[in-house]
Amino acid sequence: MRERRHGDDPRRARGIPHTSQATAFPLGGIGTGNVSIGARGELRDWEFENLPDKGRRNPHSFFAIHAAPQDGPAVTRVLEARLEGRHDADAGYAFDQLAGLPRLDSATLHGEYPVVDVDFTDEVLPVDVTLHAFTPFVPLDSDASGIPAAVLRYRVTNPGTTPAAVTVVGSMSHTAGRAKPGTNAPWGMRGTQSVQWRDDGAVRGLDFSIDLPNVDPGYGTLSLTTTDAATTVKPQWVTSYWPDGARLFWNDLTDDGMLAPEPRLTLEDRPRGLFAELDDAADGTFTEEQMMARLPRIRTGSLGIVHTIAPGESVDFEFVLSWSFPNRSRGWHGHIVAADAEASGVVKNRYATLWPDAWSAAAHLHANLPALEESTEAFVDALYGGSLDPALTDAIGANIAAIRSTTAFVLESPNPDLGDGPVFAAWEGSFDHSGSCEGTCTHVWSYAQTLAWLFPALERSARRAEYLLETDDSGAQKFRGNRIFGGPSWFMGPAVDGQLGTLLRLHREWRFSGDDDFLTELWPAASRSLDYAASEWDRDGDGLLDGELHNTYDIEFHGIEPLANGVYLAALRAGARMASHLGESEKAQSWAAEADRVAAAMDAVLWNGEYYRQVIDDPDSHRYQYGDGVLSDQLLGQFHAFVGGLGYILPKEHVDSALAAIVGHNHRSDLSAHESTQRVYALNDEGGLLLASWPNGGRPAIPFVYSDEVWTGIEHQVAASLLFADRLDDALLVERALRARYDGAHRNPWNEIECGNHYARSLASWALLLGASGAQWDAPARTLAFAPAGDVNEPLRSLFTTGSGWGRVEIDSSGLTLRLDGGTLDIDELLLRGESIARSIRLVAGESHTARLPQTPTPEES
Repeated sequence: MRERRHGDDPRRARGIPHTSQATAFPLGGIGTGNVSIGARGELRDWEFENLPDKGRRNPHSFFAIHAAPQDGPAVTRVLEARLEGRHDADAGYAFDQLAGLPRLDSATLHGEYPVVDVDFTDEVLPVDVTLHAFTPFVPLDSDASGIPAAVLRYRVTNPGTTPAAVTVVGSMSHTAGRAKPGTNAPWGMRGTQSVQWRDDGAVRGLDFSIDLPNVDPGYGTLSLTTTDAATTVKPQWVTSYWPDGARLFWNDLTDDGMLAPEPRLTLEDRPRGLFAELDDAADGTFTEEQMMARLPRIRTGSLGIVHTIAPGESVDFEFVLSWSFPNRSRGWHGHIVAADAEASGVVKNRYATLWPDAWSAAAHLHANLPALEESTEAFVDALYGGSLDPALTDAIGANIAAIRSTTAFVLESPNPDLGDGPVFAAWEGSFDHSGSCEGTCTHVWSYAQTLAWLFPALERSARRAEYLLETDDSGAQKFRGNRIFGGPSWFMGPAVDGQLGTLLRLHREWRFSGDDDFLTELWPAASRSLDYAASEWDRDGDGLLDGELHNTYDIEFHGIEPLANGVYLAALRAGARMASHLGESEKAQSWAAEADRVAAAMDAVLWNGEYYRQVIDDPDSHRYQYGDGVLSDQLLGQFHAFVGGLGYILPKEHVDSALAAIVGHNHRSDLSAHESTQRVYALNDEGGLLLASWPNGGRPAIPFVYSDEVWTGIEHQVAASLLFADRLDDALLVERALRARYDGAHRNPWNEIECGNHYARSLASWALLLGASGAQWDAPARTLAFAPAGDVNEPLRSLFTTGSGWGRVEIDSSGLTLRLDGGTLDIDELLLRGESIARSIRLVAGESHTARLPQTPTPEES
């Protein structure tokens, strides 16, 4: 285990106080569900059961400490800061919240995804306590990053002058078996949970299950484990109609810090009064069997670790919380795609094929923890320990949480047409208690970059579903996928930005992997989809798309406008490169020539001397247009071109001017006077980038839907484009205003919202890393390039990833150094700001390579 960072780390100065009630740091792997750590250090938002469930509590689930110094009284506290905010629920705090137990004075949370630290303070507690928590995260390894578990490590330090006996104990209930609302099930549960003590030698702890069939969608297991031999345990709390189990547990812990099994697990004698309506016996009495059947179905257990800590010593109390809910209901069961096939069936989560229950996941994590933690910490240090502005690293890192949230999931072979292996699918976002906008929506997910650069194999699986299942013989591609579950294709046709964005992502995935078999398999459908754009959306054959163009704003643009045509232009450039690589020279030449024609026409028709605008006879002739307005997404195609290594596809001076116009006209440092009747994601004195504005007048009576809103995904897209264009100050203006909104008090820093929590478009933020460092990996050409934004004399330290390896790059005026943290790297050519500085580099994890720029000869030398 690597040494934890300490309080003198300057990064820890950006802590979030325990009063910040919006804060929730999610723990959990890719496609596994989450539990979050709140700013008080509490466990919150239990979302394990294959659907979102913000705000859900897990009864009696908390950690506590008992500390008994030799020279003073023992103190017992719940390991959370005190409850803040409103205390006026209609019936007070519920029994299962245990709000009346004493807590600590305060806490400060420090999060650098995927690692979170909580520093607790208390005047009475005779020891100091911190929490260090994470779920392993290994770039390029989606299975290692998809473990359904979290490490919870409490470090206790004794500042006193005598030894202190300390117990840290975790109490848990299971989460499985809930009945659907309105279902007639005792205590709202379809099954009865169980918990038992288990010791496999290396791993010991609490093992929870439920008496449902293991193919039931509600079936699941949970474990709380440790490898520490110094344990104390209460395998099961007393179960009764009233909260007697909690009282008996607390009595036991406060007595001497040691726990003991309960001599009687149920108090089935039922008081009259409140529970009289449960009495179905004619004479008012119950048989023992009837009494047992009517007891609550939730079970709670407690696992403690006990150590005596010497003066000045620190000891770690390490737990692993793991879970497994293997069965996902077949179909989306959402609110847009109505036709789910075999809606009563289930599909397997990928993680469940590797770890069929919670205990096996815990055992795997315990056994491999040193290596998994080393990779996790290396990633955190590479990203957050670099030289990028904190606003950029916060945005890049925080939004990784979206791919490990309930928005995304990974299935094992959900459709035979896709063959064997894991398949990535996702909602657009997560409403509090259901998915938002199903179908791995192409016009939203095309903005997302994070998954492609961290777990490219999962992105390739999504492209296969889009081209093999959702693209028809004409080349039209559904922008919501339903056939992944075996259901019928969605009724709507393609979205222009979604369909062309899919082709750009195919180019991205092929370029990042160098996998020609992957490209060849999907090429027929991809080629048809690009030809479809010209035949169906260019009505007059002049090279510019001008049909009825459905897009990510959930409306259709008419006339000619830059969003659709810019993405089309980028797709033509990408298509030409792929066609050329596959030996289709005639098609490559045709598409390249068409790209030239589109680029010239965009400048001739859409450029107004400052920015690209929509050309339409009367913006009010079709509802939801924007005309002469400044669209923040007008350079979306250029964004894709930058990210995909295609360079400038429009004149550099026009791109620079348009970017300046977007920031100058659409960014607001204070939204107090902004008028909007649409959804609100930024308000009052907060800053943000509007989707559109009309600085020269001409605003339609009813402009396109969402035009007055602020979307983080588009802010990231624009900021990344600004970095690629070397407009660093403007990029920081946008990102600093955005991240200031997500301060933990008003919004959760690890949950950028749009139409739902953990919204997919926020994953455009990874492009900030690419724009700031200029990192480009081209696997077919075996070249790695860097071109940092900003002052060429300013050193850069940054994370980088390729399709086979990842690590850190350090760049200064004399050259660069690559340090590989994971995987392998095989480079034919290394470039810095377009200049070749090294060839034939071969690295494995742990190795580094330094390359220097050629020295410019002095006049005397020349």
